[in-house]
Amino acid sequence: MNNYLVNGVELAAVDRGMGLPLLLVHGFPLNHTLWQAQFEDCADHCHVIAPDLRGFGTSGVSEGEVSMEQMADDLAGLLDTMGIQEPVVFCGLSMGGYIAWEFWRRHRSRLAGLILCHTRAAADSPEASANRLLTADRVLAEGLAPIADAMIPRLAAEVTFTRYPERVETVRRMIFSNDPRGVAAASRGMARRADATALLPEIACPTLLIAGQYDQLAPPSEMRAMAEAIPNARLVEIRDAGHLSPMENPAEVNAAILSFLGELRP
Repeated sequence: MNNYLVNGVELAAVDRGMGLPLLLVHGFPLNHTLWQAQFEDCADHCHVIAPDLRGFGTSGVSEGEVSMEQMADDLAGLLDTMGIQEPVVFCGLSMGGYIAWEFWRRHRSRLAGLILCHTRAAADSPEASANRLLTADRVLAEGLAPIADAMIPRLAAEVTFTRYPERVETVRRMIFSNDPRGVAAASRGMARRADATALLPEIACPTLLIAGQYDQLAPPSEMRAMAEAIPNARLVEIRDAGHLSPMENPAEVNAAILSFLGELRP
């Protein structure tokens, strides 16, 4: 990985391949290794950039609260620091999708396309927002074990636990790779994120949505409704996957991504 000073914090990122830039943005509370199968397989076809977001993995930490707007600006700054001026395909999963809405709002001229994986446009309910704030406090008080124990059973499909227990263990390692202060700051930022539902009809760039057959957190029905609201978007549902299809069924995810990228090339 390489380190880049962006907006007062060091961001670490994997940078492989050449051609159309594909920016892979991980979810909460994970890191760039969520995309291991994608930057291994896709780097032969495009320029893959997979950062650790502010507060995650080996990137620098900001305490307090880190907004989705800040993370979107960090990613635009990362592209600047790397010297990437051409439009990118922004691929965000879960929290990465929340950041994608802000990237569209603030940096849309830098987008060649959007890939939205396992995410939501609606803001949190008051109860869900309060739970995120409680999660932030608990992580700071008790560490990462409680959030790992609470989240992991909901992140992967049952078939993943049965067939690929090593992938579930990889998720656990990802969670524990993070600084509790960064996890807490992002949890607070997600709690206060803006509703993006009204934004969907305005999205003008090519858009692919990826859903998991058994996703409990961003159900396929909700993803399908978003795809119908975004002009000329399409949805791919990944078999035998929960909320983490890039790890659970990477072959189908990579096929969907590469097909989408192929449509964007002249």
